[in-house]
Amino acid sequence: MPLVSMRQLLDEAAKGGYGVGAFNVNDMEQIQAIMMAAKETKSPVIVQASRGARQFAEDLYLFRLIQAAAELNPEIPIAMHQDHGNSFETCKSAIELGYTSVMMDGSLKADGKTPATFEENVEVTRKVVDYAHERGVTVEGEIGVLGGVEDGHGAGGSGLEHITDPDQAVEFAERTGVDALAIAIGTSHGAYKFTKKPDGSVLKMDVLIAIHQRLPHTHLVMHGSSSVPKDLQDIINQYGGKLKETWGVPVEEIQLGIRNGVRKINVDTDNRLAITGAIRKVFAETPEKFDPRDYLKPAREAMKQVVALRMTQFGQAGHAGDYTPKPIEEIAKGYADGTLDTRPSVYAK
Repeated sequence: MPLVSMRQLLDEAAKGGYGVGAFNVNDMEQIQAIMMAAKETKSPVIVQASRGARQFAEDLYLFRLIQAAAELNPEIPIAMHQDHGNSFETCKSAIELGYTSVMMDGSLKADGKTPATFEENVEVTRKVVDYAHERGVTVEGEIGVLGGVEDGHGAGGSGLEHITDPDQAVEFAERTGVDALAIAIGTSHGAYKFTKKPDGSVLKMDVLIAIHQRLPHTHLVMHGSSSVPKDLQDIINQYGGKLKETWGVPVEEIQLGIRNGVRKINVDTDNRLAITGAIRKVFAETPEKFDPRDYLKPAREAMKQVVALRMTQFGQAGHAGDYTPKPIEEIAKGYADGTLDTRPSVYAK
């Protein structure tokens, strides 16, 4: 099966009332872990690569691995997504390579660190939407700024510094025509999100609900959504790590988001923790081992278990065979004739 449109995955998720995990990849073992989990749970899936991942693995290596995953798992709908594109050029290069979805994170300037103005964000995101939709490619935008830094991308600070304004979110969706909208509700990139189990003072689910009420036809996205389970932290620390105590986003809060319009949930840190813990365990318990397969195989299995659990918790499990994926060319026609237009004014008529 060719790579499919993320828009179709999210539209189908909206019909079914579930979310779709978007899992970051850097190498073959991570891609294999995701596909093992997708096959085991019969889940559609979004595989995404950051700019850092594309540089680390080299574009063509990474993209060919995703193509191999699609060829080896024809029963699984797979969307390939550019995570946190920092410019029109970054998004354009992903589209030219064959990605079926891109994120234009215009909430930050091209340096990936400095918050941009609302008008700058609208301008660059609209430019990406025009280019991508002509080619049937999905676009995710961001309004508000997440906390933390991951893969060199992020404004730093806490997740509470630039919470999304619901009225601005409506204006942004209207003026850009994005398919999906990442919002800032207090989450952060990386492992160190919260110093205690988050409540309404730090995780603004009321803002998310308010935005969904205003934008019922725009798919919402939760970034910084790893749950950072204590058991994964404990494994790393048991075998020589020094992680400080930290809390992530509770799964039940993500599920509340899914009931209120969240269709794409980004997960990266949990998988990194699982991989690192498994490798540390092998090194500590069998220090004579030196074959990479001896530690990469358990690392891959540990990540697979986390991904399969998240797929089940997000509700996407069992939905891989619900629909026939549409060719990208058909999606492009839908954008051109307006049938895939999500702007609020379209639905207000």
